[in-house]
Amino acid sequence: MTSEEILHVNEYVFGLDIGTRSIVGIVGCMDNDKFNVIGNYTALHNTRAMIDGQIHDIDKVAETVNIVKTKLEKQIGFKLKNVCIAAAGRVLKTYQVHVEEQMENNEIINKDHIHLLELMAMDKAHNMLDEELNDNSVYHCVGYSVIKYYLNDYTFSNLEGHKGKKIGVDLLSTFLPQEVVDSLYSVIDKCNLKISNLTLEPIAAINIAIPERYRLLNIALVDIGAGTSDIAITKEGSIIAYGMIPMAGDEITEQIVHNYLVDFETAEKMKLKLNKVKTIVFKDIMGITHKINSEEIYNTIKPTIDLLAENISNKIFELNGGKTTNAVFCVGGGGRLKQFTKILSSKLLLPNERVALRGYEVLNNVYFKDRKSKNPEMVTPVGICLSGLDKINNNFINVILNGEKLKVFNNNNLTLVDIVAYKGYNHKNLICRRGKDLTYKLNGTIIKLRGSTGEPAIIRVNEKIASLNHPISADDNITLIEAKHGKMPSLLIKDIIDKYGKFNVIINDNKFNFPYKIMVNDVEKDNSYIINDQDDIKIFTDYTIKDIIDITDINTENSSIYVNDELKSLNHIVNRYDKIKIVLNENTIKDVNDSKTNEIAATIENEKISFNNNNQVKVYVNGKDIILQGKQSYIFVDIFDYIDFDLKRPQGKIVCLINKRTASYMEKISMGDQIEVYWDK
Repeated sequence: MTSEEILHVNEYVFGLDIGTRSIVGIVGCMDNDKFNVIGNYTALHNTRAMIDGQIHDIDKVAETVNIVKTKLEKQIGFKLKNVCIAAAGRVLKTYQVHVEEQMENNEIINKDHIHLLELMAMDKAHNMLDEELNDNSVYHCVGYSVIKYYLNDYTFSNLEGHKGKKIGVDLLSTFLPQEVVDSLYSVIDKCNLKISNLTLEPIAAINIAIPERYRLLNIALVDIGAGTSDIAITKEGSIIAYGMIPMAGDEITEQIVHNYLVDFETAEKMKLKLNKVKTIVFKDIMGITHKINSEEIYNTIKPTIDLLAENISNKIFELNGGKTTNAVFCVGGGGRLKQFTKILSSKLLLPNERVALRGYEVLNNVYFKDRKSKNPEMVTPVGICLSGLDKINNNFINVILNGEKLKVFNNNNLTLVDIVAYKGYNHKNLICRRGKDLTYKLNGTIIKLRGSTGEPAIIRVNEKIASLNHPISADDNITLIEAKHGKMPSLLIKDIIDKYGKFNVIINDNKFNFPYKIMVNDVEKDNSYIINDQDDIKIFTDYTIKDIIDITDINTENSSIYVNDELKSLNHIVNRYDKIKIVLNENTIKDVNDSKTNEIAATIENEKISFNNNNQVKVYVNGKDIILQGKQSYIFVDIFDYIDFDLKRPQGKIVCLINKRTASYMEKISMGDQIEVYWDK
């Protein structure tokens, strides 16, 4: 059947494997159960346009892609319009992290708690990535796997439904740089092609090398290329981790270059002949011909092969939670090194038969016109093509989040957790948390005020309310409104004092309000202080009678002082609601002169006038009219109930004047009095 006849029956697929040293293109289609390759071509980069799988010169890479495209079009006889590509596994970065979270007492652990814990771990891994890179690179999480959960420091396989004070998780998270995807799109756009499918190279390779029926097993796939060795791990039906080491076949070739003084191309040919011939003939750069036993050359490069196997085994242990896998499959040219699989099996403590080179046998259902093309290097390119044919498992899909179109990696188990992790949402803003409790000590008693509850996050998928574990499909429209967390109660000392009650003392039937003394953590504060968590607050009074007299400026000369009808000394401590009487001694009363008697008589007369005017007395305070009412008589201190004057915050010495003369707090005031009160600063 000709190419045209096949294409009339089946849809073709064009796959490109854009590598560090070469670009491999394959065109094919399904013919019953077999993939029929109707065209394939490999072109080498003529410059360092790519380094370690990353495109550095978009134009140069596009030129090479165009060469491959043109050659293939000549082979198949028609123009290529769509292409399937893969992002290099060697640019993936993987981090293993441990995080813990405190739980509310007696709270049952649900799926949201678990997803929040996993988001915390991914956030921590992303922070580790940012610290390592220390630049403005944008990386997105393309997959993560839970190694183990913890409940109160004990390992658990599933936390849901349990109760505990503390939960934790060990998690492996893998990231892909955004510029890798962007640069791939730029290259393809310059070649007048449209991307029909984008996957990851390890996934493309694993789709060929490890069929789904094997993925319940814990298997490692190692793709040993020229500059790097890419690793993918399967377990329980999924790919759980990706990794890379910056060492592969080129290091071994370079060892031959230095030992035998040959160019790189000659060294590469010598390396490939090690498994085929006993004696290798070559010319060095001086033009001298050599005939050397293959075993001798192998022994020369053996330490480098051992080091490569050691590094790969260490990375497998790291990605697989510190233990070896059940088996290892090797693909790529580097895996064909003499005795490499045997050396790797010993490093991994596996039987020799558990580490195998995958190539011809996994390509049994792939037909090549040129049978020499069926080799391990073709595993990934064929996998890229087959990923394009499998539309159901399209690895990058489009979704819309809050109006923004995103291209995200689809691991076939995509949930809202993956979307919010991709966009870097702060995990703390996705689940509503009660505000922190405010706990403080008041005069030795511990008081706790509960934080407010807040408002939960609102998540909708295609206009329907969803949870964090909701599955996501291509073209889903997601709306996410972050949670509003509860707040810690805000409390002033004044709020406590208002509930505590004022410190009132009655002096000669007049009520006085005195400020409390406030100490917070042994530092004096005023009543505007905002209380912090764990503050130690003392609100108290220790006024003596002398303190009270000094504050009120009452003249107690030749007087006796009674508290609750008991005679007390000036050092007596006054309590709230105490009634204090200041009484002139009898001898003093007899010595009062006539002028004083007349003054008292005049005061009595004013009181009568005031009483006859419904107990209202009009005075002038600092130039303003004030009407006093509600009492039969008034003393100077009463005016503070009618004016804005804070006695609790002294700003100097207080000056009290009645009709231009100095007055005491207890001096009576009369209708028409001119009163002045101010601070002498």
